[in-house]
Amino acid sequence: MNIRHLLFTIAAAVCLGTPSAQELTWSVDFSTTFDNREGDSANDQTIFFTRLAPEVGLILPENSGQIRGGVVWNQPVNNDWDDYQIIPTLYYRIERNDWRLNFGMFSRRYLMEEAPKFLWSDSIDYRQPNVRGFLIQKIHDRGWAELMLDWRQIQTNTKREAFNVVLNSLWHLSANSPIYIGERLQYNHLAKQRNAPEWQGVNDDFMFNPFVGVTTTALPLDSIEVRIGGVLSMQRCRADDRGWRTRGGVLAEANAHWRWLSLSETLYLGGNLMPLYPEFGPQLNMGSPYYQATTYSRTDLRAHIIRNRYVDLSAALNLHITPDVCALWQQLTLRVYFGSK
Repeated sequence: MNIRHLLFTIAAAVCLGTPSAQELTWSVDFSTTFDNREGDSANDQTIFFTRLAPEVGLILPENSGQIRGGVVWNQPVNNDWDDYQIIPTLYYRIERNDWRLNFGMFSRRYLMEEAPKFLWSDSIDYRQPNVRGFLIQKIHDRGWAELMLDWRQIQTNTKREAFNVVLNSLWHLSANSPIYIGERLQYNHLAKQRNAPEWQGVNDDFMFNPFVGVTTTALPLDSIEVRIGGVLSMQRCRADDRGWRTRGGVLAEANAHWRWLSLSETLYLGGNLMPLYPEFGPQLNMGSPYYQATTYSRTDLRAHIIRNRYVDLSAALNLHITPDVCALWQQLTLRVYFGSK
């Protein structure tokens, strides 16, 4: 079934099954990403693709939520139809008082914050734009908390079962306080494939990042935010007798915005957060492999060329520095979003 037939089938099913009193909702999310990576032989590559993610939905009566469906179509640029990726989107969502619930396959954009790069790298974000599980969120005037399950891979004869559980929270000292505390906690599980060989074991990966932060608009800049905290990593492969590999360090993050410019800096100092990455790669550790270094700095300078309620066109330079690497990435991204709401 090609893309046109799939979209037509989804739209027809929703429309034919919709009583006249019900309300339809829809959205179109289009983006193009150009990411040219230079300076690190392990990561040198150019990523250039477009993404189209239409959705249609039915709002249920009596404030019972909504059901939405669609697809995410990733298409490499100038590669004809080769290497395209079709990802299904189908989920239930309800918003009631301070609570939000998503259940099914839905966009990661529903998360309160973009995941930090030591948990979720740029490359994986390009290929896995949807959560496959559930997301529960509690929203308060002083902060928020969210619990997410992402079932990344089902067990087959050739694939290992894989999922991760995430608990994030952020809480201001008072409703108007610029100071806040928060945490990011993630558990990754990489199990065996069906009829697994004897050498294959179950792997566990914990990451915990408590932090304190401050945000203000009282400076000449439009806004500035600073966070600092610790990172604890615990990993093991149950098939060997080496036990848990425990590493830790300090993570500092700063973001500044002025008109159409933004500058971000992330600095990590400590131990190798991904000691099992050489063995299992992104199946277990989905964060940026740069966090294997004991010192890592990432600086992002971004300019928003066009920015309004429908279009965001931006250009960015990303500088990565470790004791062994100095890499410069150039990015050009476009996002167009519109819908019934």
